[in-house]
Amino acid sequence: MGSTYVFRLLETAVVGFIGGYLFSIIHFPLPWMLGSLTLVMVWQGLMKRKSYWPGSIKNSGLIILGIYFGLYFSKETFLTVGPYFLPYLIATFLLILFSIFLSSIVTRWINVDNITSAFGSIPGGLTEMVIASEALNAKSSFVLIFQTVRLLTVLFLVPSTITYIFNERSSSSYEWSTATVFSFGNWNLLWFVIPVVMGILFRNKLPAGTVIVPLLITALMNISIISLSTLPPFLLILAQVAVGIGLGKNISFSDLRLGGKYCFVYFGVSLALIFVSFGLGGLLAHFTTLNLSTAILSIAPGGLIEMVLTASIIGGDPAIVSALQLTRILVIVIFVPSFIKWYFKKAEIQNAA
Repeated sequence: MGSTYVFRLLETAVVGFIGGYLFSIIHFPLPWMLGSLTLVMVWQGLMKRKSYWPGSIKNSGLIILGIYFGLYFSKETFLTVGPYFLPYLIATFLLILFSIFLSSIVTRWINVDNITSAFGSIPGGLTEMVIASEALNAKSSFVLIFQTVRLLTVLFLVPSTITYIFNERSSSSYEWSTATVFSFGNWNLLWFVIPVVMGILFRNKLPAGTVIVPLLITALMNISIISLSTLPPFLLILAQVAVGIGLGKNISFSDLRLGGKYCFVYFGVSLALIFVSFGLGGLLAHFTTLNLSTAILSIAPGGLIEMVLTASIIGGDPAIVSALQLTRILVIVIFVPSFIKWYFKKAEIQNAA
């Protein structure tokens, strides 16, 4: 790595940490992630600087967060999630159907095709939706922009809104179930080598594999006879900054300008999705024993990392939020592209008849 890249790497890191620190001072939700994301995005946009942040650093942060989330799981978690599975699937399908319906409605007034609009609106993983849209000949560049608008809207509105509503941690806050207290030199830290290695090996083999694989493996170890250590708080901060910078450097002003006036349309779509997801979360809490904050964060239109972190802050159940958000990711990635293809082909046939 040349000296130029080293300087750009250090500059990017400093900007990211400053952003995280500033957001933490004003007590913004998820300050280290959203602060670093915001300042890096603004820095490279206003100062015309090209941020340098290798994917390996971002992936390291994702692996750490996956391990962190996995430590919330206990045997009771898996038993608890069971009764919520079917109601959650119903709520998820309703949210997906609403997003497809709304995305079709807005195409009546803007010059965007139905398939592009649908993939740009569905609350799924940004990368997965872009890749899936390419397979159906949608405008993947627009999908990227609209998904970016959705992601930013959700990241900044959902955690802050939920934190404002549920501003007191519940008295029964969720802590590590079997993990021991962290201390340097604790040999139990060596167990974390397993999820780290598996996260690296399977990072491209599963949707969001860099987070999901370490999470699942850590959860399985945590419910076994293995006694795991906790993670040091500073490591969690480093992981959030690493991910925040990685997200921020990929969002450019030029990308947002490319979507032009359509960005405001899909900002409105995102607001509608958030509103509907809050309503579905309320229904989920009403018809099950989930508390309201956990139910809303479980059905909220992603991302997984931010929703789980928010749950840990406000006293929700991060393990249940993780399990249910993972369920939605899998449903969207496995079934939605095929459903969209079938749905719009059927619509074309009906219109042609």
